[in-house]
Amino acid sequence: MLFPALFGIVVGLLMIGEWSAFYFSRQIPELETEPIRIGFHLAGEFATALGLLAGGIGLLAGAGWGSQILSVAIGMLLYTALVSPGYFAQKGQWKWLGVFGVLILFGLASLLVIS
Repeated sequence: MLFPALFGIVVGLLMIGEWSAFYFSRQIPELETEPIRIGFHLAGEFATALGLLAGGIGLLAGAGWGSQILSVAIGMLLYTALVSPGYFAQKGQWKWLGVFGVLILFGLASLLVIS
C-alpha cells in the first residue's frame, strides 16, 4: 500500500504548497471579491490536504485508521477534482484540466489498492 500512502502525502503537501503560493503571490482575487465563498472553499481544500497527509502517514505507519482516513480524504479529493476544473476552463487555463484528470485517475487507483 505504498502507492496510496505516498499519493496522499505528496498530493496533500502539493495542495498546501499551491494554495500558500497563490496566497503569498496575491493570486486569489476572490479574497477581495468573494471572501466568504473562497473562505469556505479554502477550508475544504485544507481539510482535504490534511486528511490526505494524515491518512498517508497513518497508512505508512501501519495504523488501522490510516486506510479509513485516506479513503475519506481521497473521496474529498475526487469531489474537488471534479468541480474545480470548471473554474480553470472558464479562464482558458486548460493545462489544469489535465492535472485534475491525473488526480482522478491516481485517486481511483489508490482507492482500488486500499480496498
